[in-house]
Amino acid sequence: MSSVFRYLIVSALISGSAAYDPDMLQDICVASPSSGANVEKIPGSTNLGASMARIDYAPGGLNPPHTTHRPPKSCSCLRASLMSGFITTANELISKTVKKGEVFMFPRGLVHYQKNNGDKAASVVAAFNSQLPGTQSIAATLFTASPEVLENVLRHSNRVLRRSTRSSPSLPLRRSEEGKS
Repeated sequence: MSSVFRYLIVSALISGSAAYDPDMLQDICVASPSSGANVEKIPGSTNLGASMARIDYAPGGLNPPHTTHRPPKSCSCLRASLMSGFITTANELISKTVKKGEVFMFPRGLVHYQKNNGDKAASVVAAFNSQLPGTQSIAATLFTASPEVLENVLRHSNRVLRRSTRSSPSLPLRRSEEGKS
């Protein structure tokens, strides 16, 4: 009986010392003022589970629709303002004009964008809880894939989208679609 008890004690001690938090904090990661700070650019950020990026937008500048499929993203506006938005899995657009000093959160995996509608340059700092967040541009994914996505697949997808948009009472028709059957 005592050997079983010793085995349980030793097992508990070994398993406790081998357990760890996969997002352990080992150091501080400071973003470069003009580029993204991730594990590829700042080797000391390995195992921090965090990365940052500063993004500067010219007037009219756009961060086109994309996803960050690993972490959620938090953007803090440093100057001017940006229209920020994401689309839920129920196809609802959640958007807001984010002003200097305000923060906007983008949930993980959802399509989102930012656009500078103002006449002054705007800047944000984006923070991720992943050392390599991974982004995927929607347009680049569809139109620059190799080999190419078949045109009839894209055409059919667009037709399905237009049909579902017309039949949904919660989504307004675009002017170009009014009067079409």
